[in-house]
Amino acid sequence: MTEIIESEVIRTGTQLRSGSQYKKDLLDARRVWVGGRQVDDVTQEPTLGPGIDLIASMFDDQFDPDLVDVLTMEDPQTGERCSRAWQIPTSHEELVQRRRLIEYTSLRTAGTFGRPPDLAPLVALGMYSRAPLFQRSPAAFSKSNHDFAANIERYIEHGRRTNLIAAEVLADPQNDRSAPAGTAAGLLRIVGQTDDGIVVSGAKSVGTIAAQADEIIFTNLLRPDLPPEGCVWAATRVDAEGIKLICREGVSNPGADPYDHPLGYKGEEADQFIIFDNVFIPNERVFNVGDTELIKLYGACSQWGHWHVLTRMWVKAEIFVGVAQLITESIGTTGIPQVRNMVTEVIAYAQTLKAFVLAAESSGGMTPGGVYGPDINFLTAGRLHSIDNYPRIIHILQELCGQGLVMRFPRAAFDNPEIGHYLEQLLPGHGVSAREKVRLMNFVWDLTASSLAGRTAIFENVNSTPAPFIRERLYAEFDRERMVGMARDLAGLDYE
Repeated sequence: MTEIIESEVIRTGTQLRSGSQYKKDLLDARRVWVGGRQVDDVTQEPTLGPGIDLIASMFDDQFDPDLVDVLTMEDPQTGERCSRAWQIPTSHEELVQRRRLIEYTSLRTAGTFGRPPDLAPLVALGMYSRAPLFQRSPAAFSKSNHDFAANIERYIEHGRRTNLIAAEVLADPQNDRSAPAGTAAGLLRIVGQTDDGIVVSGAKSVGTIAAQADEIIFTNLLRPDLPPEGCVWAATRVDAEGIKLICREGVSNPGADPYDHPLGYKGEEADQFIIFDNVFIPNERVFNVGDTELIKLYGACSQWGHWHVLTRMWVKAEIFVGVAQLITESIGTTGIPQVRNMVTEVIAYAQTLKAFVLAAESSGGMTPGGVYGPDINFLTAGRLHSIDNYPRIIHILQELCGQGLVMRFPRAAFDNPEIGHYLEQLLPGHGVSAREKVRLMNFVWDLTASSLAGRTAIFENVNSTPAPFIRERLYAEFDRERMVGMARDLAGLDYE
């Protein structure tokens, strides 16, 4: 890594922030609660701080000569270096360039950040890709005619030029699902309008990395009974007046010895319950006001977000392959056919996800807004495969470990002069010391069996969308007409 100098110097000729500048920018007026108490400094809070440190290191990596082309690009308007997270791909080649950033953030977080810093910009990109449809505003509801397409374009430019991290949130509070949307507790809705903007109140759930980000992009999922005032799509600063963030319980191991928890000590992406209490949103941050047709576009606008999810799952699967091989080598089981079969199953999982990603990219096309996007059918089928098989792959990794995953020991046990020598003598692996073998098992624990791993597994299912919904989506989206014609001709059928 290159040595990072003061951000004021770094920003000369760039639109980038250093890690220290990012952390400094989090010391604003945001109102965050952890464990029932309000937090004064999110960067020092154990539930949030380690994850912030990890994100900060990604900011610093933007200045590493070996990573500069992966993480940054030349701003097409200013010529300055800017984050590739806000890139607008206009070709297959540029989409592949953008994917390299996803591979990087996935590897840096070992795939445990389901919504790393480069995800939310893809939601803004999705809106930009349908720009012609966002140029209108329903005069019946809005006080003034907004050019939402121009707002979206300016927001992407804002994100690019400020090296912005945004949290993207859609989920409603989990309450009585049988209640009509218009009466549901906490429904985020427009409660007032002025010539300068709108006022919103309500709540959102699963606001991943909101307390660790600069801004929040939010909307509602369209339901048949969603009232017009619930049709809103906008962005706000995290420290805006009226925003309150309530953090869920932490699941990582902040402050732990890296030997004991090689993954858990690095922290996590924190999820927040977000309260909107009469929050003013200026016109330039509004992307939809009262238009149900625009809310319907959320699925199409998520195309690149789903591509991000599938790419991350592929990278994580490759980590699983490496872990599986290390396990078998460290305990000397590579010669057992049944063990090789299990490792092969992990390999096949990773290769299949890779194939889905590459096929989606090469089969993609241009949108009405001039953005090159991956093929939605390959993405949907790939996401279905990823979550259908994820529990099986986790089980294989755990089974390969045998008792080693249960009988783990901290560094303190090895360092203890009275008992440590027993562990060293009785637990060595195949060509590795007992200490190194147990360190590997500690990593596998963090990756597959810890509280962090449990939260990640649940999040993967929700983030990718549960399998029954993906199957229904694939059925609805997939054009089977050509294939029906092939089957009809081969069978000699002459009826319609």
